[in-house]
Amino acid sequence: MAERNPMLGVGELAARSGVAVSALHYYESRGLIQAVRSAGNQRRYPRAALRRVAFIRAAQQLGIGLAEIGEALAQLPQQRTPTKADWARLSTHWRAQLDARIAALQALRDRLDGCIGCGCLSLRACALYNPQDECGLKGSGAQRLPIVKLEDGRD
Repeated sequence: MAERNPMLGVGELAARSGVAVSALHYYESRGLIQAVRSAGNQRRYPRAALRRVAFIRAAQQLGIGLAEIGEALAQLPQQRTPTKADWARLSTHWRAQLDARIAALQALRDRLDGCIGCGCLSLRACALYNPQDECGLKGSGAQRLPIVKLEDGRD
């Protein structure tokens, strides 16, 4: 029986993980996965990269950004593959973030009910665009646009 190659080409990793080659290159540039180069200068990934890519995609499905995923993976020694225990430990922190986002979205949904049929979308009173007239508390003028300083110091 022929021995299976322990290394995967980028195309094979893409096909098996369901992630585009360009995304794998990006993950590599961010240090999330690592490849070695063959004698022909082609990327070769260890089979364990499949699990790392699955970990990355699962975390992204939760809305976790690549920077935070990278920080989580950096906690693992020597680029090792995340285990079930690693996921449980790391997802505890992510659970709190997800709960906060869910609460914020539910509050947004509840405020949306007040706007249905209103049609005002008043910049002063809209509970979605300008809750409690936050912009008015900051003073007059455009509050949502950044102020650009000219070279002579004028606004």
